[in-house]
Amino acid sequence: MTWEQWVALAALVLALTAVVIGVMAWRAIKNRTPSFSEDDPDTRHDDTRPSGPPAVILNPSKISDGEALRETFTRTAAEVGLPEPLWYETTVDDPGLGQAQEALRRGASVVVAAGGDGTVRAVAEALAGSGVPMGLVPLGTGNLLARNLELPLGSQRDMVTTALTGRNRAMDLGWLRTEPLSPADEEKVRGRSDASTAKSAERTDSGEAAEGPELDSAIPTSGAEGVDIPDDAGAIPTPDDPDKEHVFLVIGGLGFDAAMVSGADDELKAKLGWIAYFVAGVRNLAGRKIHARVEMGESTGDDPVTARTILFANCGRLPGGVVLFPDAQLDDGWLDIAAIDTRGGVIGWADLLRKVTLQGLGIRKDLMPYSTGTIEFRRARSVVVRCDEPEHVQVDGDLVGYATTIHARVEKGGLTVRTA
Repeated sequence: MTWEQWVALAALVLALTAVVIGVMAWRAIKNRTPSFSEDDPDTRHDDTRPSGPPAVILNPSKISDGEALRETFTRTAAEVGLPEPLWYETTVDDPGLGQAQEALRRGASVVVAAGGDGTVRAVAEALAGSGVPMGLVPLGTGNLLARNLELPLGSQRDMVTTALTGRNRAMDLGWLRTEPLSPADEEKVRGRSDASTAKSAERTDSGEAAEGPELDSAIPTSGAEGVDIPDDAGAIPTPDDPDKEHVFLVIGGLGFDAAMVSGADDELKAKLGWIAYFVAGVRNLAGRKIHARVEMGESTGDDPVTARTILFANCGRLPGGVVLFPDAQLDDGWLDIAAIDTRGGVIGWADLLRKVTLQGLGIRKDLMPYSTGTIEFRRARSVVVRCDEPEHVQVDGDLVGYATTIHARVEKGGLTVRTA
């Protein structure tokens, strides 16, 4: 064949490949598991909705022109007949928890988290169990919850409108607690090369959020009109409390997952966004494996697990169109748990990427006779992981620290969110 015929043949093969991929992607989008398992009624015109002012909690480090965003909120609120929004900004000492509690005290009808995933976590922790909805204007690197809620990320004005006038949906919350390290394990952490920090406050955008600063003021017992707020809504135990729980809305995890979060460069995150986590992941491909025992729900026994990472998911979509947990839904009352392992170095990670890509296209059954990358899925209301060695632990991109024993549970319907 002539070179022109070879070029024509190559072009035909590429065209056919593109068609096949397009059809698979269309089928995946059509058949993928929806974010919510229940079709809640549209509450946008519900007369029983709280009528207090909206409140906005902005992380000023995430936006170059905060005043422009404030003007957009004020103008949009006026257009839809809402009072002028209450306006708060986060600080290093308070990443949004105290501001959200103050908004509840002032009767806010909705509290909008305008920032990264750390700001969203802090606001969600304050609103947990209150019934007051949380709106989102995502300004961070991952914007994990916003992606799973399918918010209009391409238009800031549309996101503001959704936050102020969207429908209210109940979603689950994940809660994670770690047991304190023994003195011997603390020595191991100090001697390890990856022991950059054991405190998330030093490495994440959410400041003191993961440590749970002690607040002088009491939690409110009443909030927006028509809304009863439990006595413990948004309560944050002190850092010395061994029962301190960290909220997560998307994914908590340990091992490679948390090491990747720890290794993500802040300057690279500012320039490349979520791709900075991919770069950090590449640096940790050769990291050691987790050897642990996993106890599910009310089971009296535990299963030995060897994995690169162990994840607890409330929902399953990640940046870049990656669907890591194809069955996870925001309101199904389950934690989706995955133990992910690889063998054979880079080949194993490539095989794992193949599996995840196929999952995103709706292909669950792996036809390969031999696999060097594995994902083992389980489901439970609660789980306990006991590791042989201290491991990095993270919640929604915030480092909790190191732990050998990790408890995770799901709270069904623990938070109300605004969606389109």
